[in-house]
Parts: sequence; structure tokens; C-alpha cells
Amino acid sequence: MTRPLATPTSVSGQSVSRVDGRLKVTGAARYAADNPVPDHLYAALVCSTVSRGTIGGIDAKPATDHAEVVRVITDFGGVTLPFDAGRVSFFGQPLAIVVATTAEAAAHGADLVTVRYANEPQHTDFEDAAREPSRKSPEYRRGDADAALRAAPVVVDRTYSIARNYHNPMEIPATIAAWDGDRLTVWDKVQAVSRSQESYAKAFGVAADAVHVVSPFVGGAFGSAGSTWPHQLLAAHAARQVRRPVKLSLTREQMYAAIGFRPESWQRLAIGADPTGRITATVHESRVEVSRYGSYEDSPTEGTRLLYSSPAFRASAEVVPLDISEPTYMRGPGAVTGAFALECAIDELAERLRMDPIELRLRNEPRVDQSKGLPFSTRRLTECFERGAREFGWSRRNPTPGAVREGDLAIGMGTAAALYHTARSESSASARINADGTADVFTAASDIGPGTYTSLGQVAADALGLPQNKIRVNLGDSRFPEAAGQYGSQLMASGGSSVFVTSNTLRDRMIRTSILDPGSPLNGARPDDVTVTDGRMQLRSDPSRGESYQDVLRRRGLPSLDADGTYTPDDANKRFSMHAYGAVFAEVAVDPLLATVRIRRLYAVYDAGRIVNPKLAHSQALGGMTQGIGMAMLEAAEIDYRDGRIVNANLSDYLVPVNADVPALDAVYLDARDDVADPIGVKGLGEVVMVGVPGAIANAVFNATGKRVTDLPITIEKLL
Repeated sequence: MTRPLATPTSVSGQSVSRVDGRLKVTGAARYAADNPVPDHLYAALVCSTVSRGTIGGIDAKPATDHAEVVRVITDFGGVTLPFDAGRVSFFGQPLAIVVATTAEAAAHGADLVTVRYANEPQHTDFEDAAREPSRKSPEYRRGDADAALRAAPVVVDRTYSIARNYHNPMEIPATIAAWDGDRLTVWDKVQAVSRSQESYAKAFGVAADAVHVVSPFVGGAFGSAGSTWPHQLLAAHAARQVRRPVKLSLTREQMYAAIGFRPESWQRLAIGADPTGRITATVHESRVEVSRYGSYEDSPTEGTRLLYSSPAFRASAEVVPLDISEPTYMRGPGAVTGAFALECAIDELAERLRMDPIELRLRNEPRVDQSKGLPFSTRRLTECFERGAREFGWSRRNPTPGAVREGDLAIGMGTAAALYHTARSESSASARINADGTADVFTAASDIGPGTYTSLGQVAADALGLPQNKIRVNLGDSRFPEAAGQYGSQLMASGGSSVFVTSNTLRDRMIRTSILDPGSPLNGARPDDVTVTDGRMQLRSDPSRGESYQDVLRRRGLPSLDADGTYTPDDANKRFSMHAYGAVFAEVAVDPLLATVRIRRLYAVYDAGRIVNPKLAHSQALGGMTQGIGMAMLEAAEIDYRDGRIVNANLSDYLVPVNADVPALDAVYLDARDDVADPIGVKGLGEVVMVGVPGAIANAVFNATGKRVTDLPITIEKLL
């Protein structure tokens, strides 16, 4: 028996503050490096200073002579790594581990180790990658896009490039590992607890249930903790070698080679249209950097295939293997990259047609997902643009570039669409009602910052008919039921649905226990006639007849009652196209003499299904928009192509948005739900909130200056 999520007194849909907020602001929340593991040692990595070659020798004697150094480990046998440990595949590759009694001694010992290399010719320059053999994916085609493009009366055909971006979360990656025989416990920073457990087990050749992963709090990740990286495995390897717990924390500089990045990319986006603005052809080609030893692909062309109606479409994607570390998922992976090219091209097409950019988008609104021939589960992009335009004041925009001035500043407005697919995966949970009237929910999900403890508690509270302050959500432990990872905007759809299913099962079990008990006031009632409010079961027709959860447990002498449940997605993704959408608006001020850009306003409207907690969703939107500012205006890896070194591998030289860069931000979500996607009607919103931001900003810069910048980030020299 499954009841609706929403009721007149529903906690879901309310702006509940984070239940873990006090723990975090007082420093009581324990992140990976904070766990007090007795008798542990410290480890530091010795990393390569070349990007390709073989190891001629490692001189560890100066380090082993250090009084506080316990061991220098250069043999990585017994642990499976993603690269060949016998040779160098990228700058910053771990080559040795120094274990010491203090963190300072470990770091000093690592500095004392010297490595001899037999260098080999290396390639780390993506712009010079034409010399490198690429790996191509099968082309996607519908119609003859190239012929239609040649025949189109109006054509935009440009190339776009985006610099490599790094995650830079506040929490530096750290792992504490301890072995008890063949059983491993790791206190770690992960986005997918169950997946991490499997990765450790595979790397060390042990059973998955022999690995215990603990990760209750994560201080930001944005995709960087979605995989189990070599430094995590090497922490466990060191602990096994020295037979004591080991803590390994990366430095900020080491992080740039250790936990992935958004890869540098090149795109060609060509659009043909008739004089009325109907798109007749689209060609989208992409090329993205990858490591030689990995398999990650960013896929920038997938979203463009369905965002606008285009009867003829060709998409091609290739990756260029280089002597670099492995890229990985970063907020809005693929989607934000592809959307920048598409949304800038749409804006340029509108300018050539002398048409409002929003009107052009609305004229090309598709009726179905043309890439798959499927209907949309829900799609309210038109409403996003219409509401956004009205509330942002789009009607005040002057379409003539550079026409609006405030003193010496040129003012411009721009807009862009956002899209991200709705992901779902199997996820499990357990729930327990206790004798004191409280409830516990357990699931091996992570909370990397969006407020998962709170939102899952809201879902459980509604399903169990309890106030939220009587719900305890327990996360981040592989001993809990296996859960979906917190990436790809899938956890609320997956883990939230598992909590919904499990909590409903437990409530129904409690109701049946009551109505079958001769001593209960509800004995003999039909289950469907019983409702639960504030932990009290009562007849719908006669609320005076009822009893609390506590009454049932006390009468039956039970300390608690529990239930397990699993959410398994159906085949809706084969029958429907399921995506979250958004319309982003930007206003900028540009100083023509100094070529400096200041973003004055960002506003967005999103169609993300049911919003379980508007306060947390708004926070996610502001965070994603801020990251979009970074991608558009500031963030770029500076690489020394002689050895592959990241020159600006620190927060002084790798620029991220600070308060002075962040303008007035606001976002709203449409009142909606997507019941096709999952039982609780959510679509996912952590990814989509970044996707359209760089395009909207670039389009606003063009409106202010008349200069079309197609290479991110938008720096001073690109406007001079």
C-alpha cells in the first residue's frame, strides 16, 4: 500500500533547515581526516616530475635515515592501480609512499626521496593534439545535415573551446585505512559508498563484505570523489605494509593530478535555418582530451541532439589520448560543455535573423525527443523562458550590441537554456520505528553538501506520518543498505525513492500489526481506512479511535519494528525522454577601455520536477550558478607542456569566484513533479543548475560589446 508523498501537512516541499547544520558550523561533523583512529601513522606521496617515461631508480635512503620515518614503500605489488606502476604515465603520478610518525615528517621524508627517470617523448598539449591519433565514437545522424547546412539560407558555423577546469572542493582528499587481518576499514571521502567498497575489494582481491567504508560527511566534491583514486588505494596499501592504520592526505597541489578534472575541449557547432528562424540542420563535432590509460569520455554532443527541433542532425565525438592524468565527471559533465557551444550559436543565429533569442528558441521547441523518437515525460522549457523573461526584465534588453551605456560602462543581457538527463538507479534502505516514538532510516548514501540528511528525512517523515524532528537519517556507511551514488543528479530520485518505498512499507507494517491485535483500538479496521499523523494511527472516519506507534510497541513488548526496501527503476527511460530543464539570464557590465567584465545579475528558472526542499534547492542553484561564473570568466589550468606540470595548481593562481565576482543571484523552480520518472516525482537538480550559465554570460558579453567570445574563460585579452 503506497500513499502519496504530499499531504496537507506534508514536510516535503517545505524549506526545512539542514538538520546537520549545527554539526558543521561548530566543527563537530567528522570529515575523512578528522576521525580519531588510535595508533595511526601518517603517509605522504612521492609523485613524478615528468609526464612519460620509465623509472631508472628511486633513492629513498635520505628519507629512511630520518628518525621519524617508519618506511618508504616503492613496491605497489598487491594492489591493482589503473595505470602501470612500473612506468610514468602523467605528471604527479604516485611513485612512492613515505610513512612516518607525524604528518610533517612524512612530508619532509617525501621531499628527501629522489627519482631517476628515463624520459620518453611526451604530449600534453591538447591544442597540438592534431598530431595525436584520436579515438572516435560512432557518429549520430538523422537526415543529411551537411547537405541541409549547405542549402540553408542562414548559417552560423563556429568553433568553441573551453579550458581544463578543476573541482577544488574545500575538503582536501584524505583517507585513513586500517587492516584487521584481511578485513579493511577506510574512513574516506567518497560520493558512492557502495561503489567505493567494491573498488577497494577489487583492488586488493578481497570480498566486498571484507571492506568497511565510512564517509558520513563530504566537504564538497562536484564529481571528484565519484571514483576511488590511486591515493586512496595506496593509503590502504601502506597500512597493510606497515600493519598499522595510516592516514594519507593530499596537498592542494597534488590534488590537481590525483582526482580528475573537466577536460579541455574543442567543438564545432554549425546551425542552418530558414528566414523565419526554423532550424533545418545542425552539425555538432567535439574533441576532448583524455589520459592514455583511462577511458573517460565527456560526451558534449548528447544534449544538443534533442534540445531544439532540427530535422537534419549530425554529431561526432572523438577523444585525444595524452600523457595526462585521467579526467572525470565534473558538475554538469558533457552537458555544460555542449550547451556553451549550442547556446552561443543559437544567440548568434538570432542576431543574424534579427530575431529575439527567446523567440528563436520557442519557434524551435520540439514536440518529441528527436534523438530517440520518444515523448517527453515532462518538458516545460517554454514556461521557464517566459517566466524568466518576465521576472528578469528581458523586455528592456536592447538587441543592438553596445547600445546600452551607464556612464563609461557597456551593459548587456544574455540568455541560455539548460538541460540535464534524469538518472535513476537501484537503491535500498532500511527503516526502524523505536519504542520512544522516533525513527531511524539507514542507507549507504553520501551527502556531499546538498543536504541529503535533511531531504531524505523529509521523505521519511511524510511516509511514516512523523514530525521530522523524530527522524534520524543515517548515511555514509557501507554496512547500511546499498545505495545509489551521489552524482549525476540521481540520489534523490533513487535513494529518495528507496526511503519512500521503505518508509511506506514500515508504516503499513505498523498499521497491520495494530489492526490484527485484539488489544488495539484499531482491531478489525481496514488498512486503507487508517491514516497516521504525528505518529498516531487513527481511523479516517473517526480520529478519536486510534493509538500511537509507541502504544503498539509497548503492548507487544517490542523495542522496535523495522522494514527493508529497494527501489528498482522501471523501463520509463525506454518509453520517455526524461530531463530537467532551465532558462538562465545574465546581465553584465563591461568597461570598454579596460576590457573588464563584471556580472551584475544572474537569474534562472528551472523545471526540475518536485522540489522536496526549496531552501536546499535554492542553495544548489546559487552554487551551480557560481561555478558557472568560474567556468565562464576565471577558471583555466595553465600547463607547462615541457613536462605536463600544472603551473597554477593552487588557489592563489587557479582562479575561482570569490564574493567580488558573484553578483545578485536568484533562481526559482516551477511547481511541478514528474511521476513518470520515479515515485516521488523528482528529476534531479544538482547538475542542471550550472549548465546554461556560461552561455548566458557569453551572450550577455556579446550584447554589451559586439564581440563574440568563443573561448572560455572570457579574459581581458579576448576582449581587447
